[in-house]
Amino acid sequence: MSALPFSGIVFALSALAGFLGSLTGLGGGVVVTPALTLLLGVDLHFAMGASLVSVIATSSGAAAAYVKEGFSNIRVGMFLEIATTLGAVAGAHLTTAIPAPGLAVIFGGVLLYSAWHSARQRHEPPPPPPDPLAQRLKLNSHYPDSPDRPRVEYRVGRVQAGFSLMFGAGLLSGLLGIGSGAMKVIAMDQVMRIPFKVSTTTSNFMIGVTAAASAGIYLSRGYIEPRIAMPVMLGVLAGSLLGARRLAGASTRPLRLLFAAVVGVLAIEMIAGGIRGNF
Repeated sequence: MSALPFSGIVFALSALAGFLGSLTGLGGGVVVTPALTLLLGVDLHFAMGASLVSVIATSSGAAAAYVKEGFSNIRVGMFLEIATTLGAVAGAHLTTAIPAPGLAVIFGGVLLYSAWHSARQRHEPPPPPPDPLAQRLKLNSHYPDSPDRPRVEYRVGRVQAGFSLMFGAGLLSGLLGIGSGAMKVIAMDQVMRIPFKVSTTTSNFMIGVTAAASAGIYLSRGYIEPRIAMPVMLGVLAGSLLGARRLAGASTRPLRLLFAAVVGVLAIEMIAGGIRGNF
């Protein structure tokens, strides 16, 4: 395949990944990497390097809109990024220690978890009890919900537990070249009891910093190929901006189910290919 058609296909796949990733808070990397490796035959390490670049683009595109609209909790994101950045650097150093088939199986497991997390029905958790650390750091905030409720107050709870889980999220991000948005959303939504819209938008705000922490290591090892990373970055950026415009007023349940179905199929293919040693 010549360079121009290849770039066009990569751009289209990346735009779809960015659109769905920004709506779910999982980031487009969970689709970009398996799509490049399974559909286009790109080497797994180069696909992960391009995915990291796309994650930074997703965060730059969607997160800016979410911050402007008042959904993202910047204080929570900046505090938790301390843990995810440390984990991302550690994970990036492990990429050369684990063979590609092993990485494919691990990636497939993370994809299955992401598919399950995206598909399941969610309910807003009850407000957590006051957390002294959250009050000291001024993490409690509010977000716009609807014209009838223009300002919804919420509290942040179990800050220490959420901070610990974020190190694991960063480790997966650096190891697999993804934003690990699923773990971030789980930690904020289920553990810290942050409302779901705030959790997903804050996740989008965070994943770019997490990816940037490990992208330098991928670049130094030659895993970021500009001819692949550029159309991936542009496609994910375009898709994430479109997804950010749809989040506030749209019902995203059908998109979540579609996202879960696509990611589930890709997960099975990644695990099967890793077991067969195709990577």
